[in-house]
Amino acid sequence: MAQASADMPYFINPSVNCKQSKKIEAYDHAMTELLALLEGESDLIVIMSSINCILKTHFNYYYWVGFYISDGQKLKVGPYQGTLGCLDISIGRGVCGRVAATGKTIIVDDVHALDQGKDHIACDPNSQSEIVVPVMNSEGNLIAVFDVDSSVKGSFDEIDQQYLEHIMSVFFTERKHSTNLINHL
Repeated sequence: MAQASADMPYFINPSVNCKQSKKIEAYDHAMTELLALLEGESDLIVIMSSINCILKTHFNYYYWVGFYISDGQKLKVGPYQGTLGCLDISIGRGVCGRVAATGKTIIVDDVHALDQGKDHIACDPNSQSEIVVPVMNSEGNLIAVFDVDSSVKGSFDEIDQQYLEHIMSVFFTERKHSTNLINHL
């Protein structure tokens, strides 16, 4: 497996943190756009791809954003935007794996302070902080985790958690979907 480079890729801009008032405003705009764009949409891949695009467009502290889809035993990279993501993650391993195992959101201010390889899986050394949110279906079963990384430490807080949990609930838990996500793996 290739070692990730510490150089920022030419097509990625470094993250820039923002004030809480700007976060709230941006999340409100993003949610309005998502609701209009995805009205009546039931295909999970389309929904995931659209959420990634809209959120990455609105937040300049989002370095990597994407979904890891659960097959019940591990997480497989799904729709994302950013540098190459880990292809698969064992349930319970790393931040994404722990969220999949517990069903609870985790915010990490400094990913490099974690035990590398066990508590954190470094797919890109430019990632400094992250938030991972569980994605449940309408029956309460885990279908994926939503992972956002920043190239700046301390980018995520309770505002991100509240809004991202709400977005995942609105578009996955509260909706019926026509596509079996596992068939896409």
